[in-house]
Amino acid sequence: MEHDKTVCQPVLRGRNSIVTGASKGIGAAIAIALAKAGANVALNFSGSIDAAENVAERCRAHGVKARLAQADVGVQAEVERIVAETVDDFGGLDVAVSNAAYSDRELFYEADMAGFEKTIQVTMWGAFYLLRAAARHMIAAKNRGSIVIVSSPHSWRPIPGAMAYNMAKAAIDQMARTAATELCSRRIRVNTMHPGWIDTPGERKFFSEEKLVQKGAELPWGRLGTPDEIARGVVFLCDPASDYMTGSSMLIDGGIELPVQEMHRLEVPT
Repeated sequence: MEHDKTVCQPVLRGRNSIVTGASKGIGAAIAIALAKAGANVALNFSGSIDAAENVAERCRAHGVKARLAQADVGVQAEVERIVAETVDDFGGLDVAVSNAAYSDRELFYEADMAGFEKTIQVTMWGAFYLLRAAARHMIAAKNRGSIVIVSSPHSWRPIPGAMAYNMAKAAIDQMARTAATELCSRRIRVNTMHPGWIDTPGERKFFSEEKLVQKGAELPWGRLGTPDEIARGVVFLCDPASDYMTGSSMLIDGGIELPVQEMHRLEVPT
């Protein structure tokens, strides 16, 4: 599915935004959806500059500014740098979306600690560094900013083989709620997005294409989600019309959290 076919109205026209982990998957879809909604976008990435530039071009096609912001989000100084550069280039910051994450799949008692610690550093500390840097600029500018933290059902489901990721996502849920409380008087909104099982390049780190198709068919909705579906939810959370939403969590998961198998005592019609 082409990310730039996301249906979106220009509800963020004139706003300035930054998205971490924006060169592929959910982050790329979010960046393009924000651009289609009218926002200038700074795209953070850590790896391929070609992939990031491709996403930037898709953003620019919607008549907005798009800039690359290469940085390791696990390093506080680098996150503060790209946020400051975005503010200088765009003239302000209205929207920040923390999406970057890292994960390995290992039993905790056998896990390579370098990967375990990287998962925490990127997924938890990276989200905190962006939240802190963005909030400080929004407070200084006295604007009504919106911050979205992309979390996961891993934050409450103890999925085996993913302890570090589970821990990090649980932490950023509490982080976001605490930040929402502390920023209410500043009129800066903080919300979380919880994607279900989404068809992204990152999933191919753990599953083959055949396995993803098979597992997707077994889900309540019968398929994996798409990055565009998550991106539409993020735009909704950032929309000024959603002003009364802060400290909220949006779950887009195709019914994964519904007790379909556990609760049905009759055969489910197909």
